[in-house]
Amino acid sequence: MRVGIIGGGAAGFFSAIHVKENYPDSEVIIFEKSLKTLSKVRISGGGRCNVTNACTSISQFAKAYPRGQKLMKKLMSRYNNSDVIRWFEKRGVPLVVQEDQCIFPRSQQSQSVIDCFLQECHRNKISIRTKYKIDSMQIEDTSILLKNQDQVECFDKVIVCTGGSPKLSGLSWLMQLGLQIVHPVPSLFTFNMPDEDIKSLMGIVVEDAMVRVQGSKIRTDGPLLFTHWGMSGPAVLKASSIGARWMHENDYQFNISVNWVHSKNDQLLRNSFVDIQREHHSKLVKNYRPEGIPIRLWEYLLKKIDLPDSFRWKDIDQKWTEKLMGIVMNDQYRIRGKTTFKEEFVTAGGVCLSSINPTSLASKKYPHLYFAGEILDIDGITGGFNFQAAWTTAYVAAQLA
Repeated sequence: MRVGIIGGGAAGFFSAIHVKENYPDSEVIIFEKSLKTLSKVRISGGGRCNVTNACTSISQFAKAYPRGQKLMKKLMSRYNNSDVIRWFEKRGVPLVVQEDQCIFPRSQQSQSVIDCFLQECHRNKISIRTKYKIDSMQIEDTSILLKNQDQVECFDKVIVCTGGSPKLSGLSWLMQLGLQIVHPVPSLFTFNMPDEDIKSLMGIVVEDAMVRVQGSKIRTDGPLLFTHWGMSGPAVLKASSIGARWMHENDYQFNISVNWVHSKNDQLLRNSFVDIQREHHSKLVKNYRPEGIPIRLWEYLLKKIDLPDSFRWKDIDQKWTEKLMGIVMNDQYRIRGKTTFKEEFVTAGGVCLSSINPTSLASKKYPHLYFAGEILDIDGITGGFNFQAAWTTAYVAAQLA
């Protein structure tokens, strides 16, 4: 049996290795259009590769996928994050769990994952062809022809693992086969805020903020980072993932409100102000702040509501208490655009899940054509969930059921 793997990324390598393990006598070839394989693995997680997440509940894990949640829940009953951890550690890549539940190689280097894949391919005699772009695909009853400029290759089975495409045109070769495609839009991006002065706080992190996108049901929480362009960090990236289509439809022009102390109970914050006034009444307001708010952000917020620098906590009356409550729990900003980071982009969209057999991940139209990874309309929030989707779908597709 000849099996072609289109795409030399995470899902491509993982599916190729599992095909060979499942069918030792098969010939498996990975086709990668660029010069280098596994480029997204190399740069992910700041070059450390966030392999997966430590969440122990499959139901909870599946909620990390704004698109594909139902299918991922089903597939993870067959191959989940625990299986991934065992797979890597069995092959000499020990993993560590961070406080935020993200899992990385103990080496803190993505090269450990890359080396593992290349060694497994060498051991299993899997061919890797780089600078080999598939221009078209011709599907017959019992075989699939892959064509590029120079030659035609014939395969019994093909797994498409080309990753997400930022443009619909990148998926035209699949549309020509009559496959149903969900229009791709960006996901996991930062918020641009050209009109907001808060960009001056670039580099500062608020460890536990809540973000609400006005005019929608999008609510997220987690660390928030100020950048040259506006806001980033898990709280923002999660919002961009959950709201990928809504934000695209609104041309990335919307408003957000931020709760800087993650408190849903305004009485708790009000009580904390009372406690500060009682215990630190003679201190300058700018010098003593609620827990969790960085000093430069606190100074910025006070300036935003025009609170005088000379004010001490004993000077805060009911009017100023309400202003402080509002700016801490419901601070508002205008978003005017987005920023994605080169190869690190994630897309919402791709091959429509309703056109795929949910058990085998084969096309319902072409039973010997399979799909794995981000080419499917599956994408997750930040935290190792997108790589887990790659490993899980690649494992299932590689059964060639």
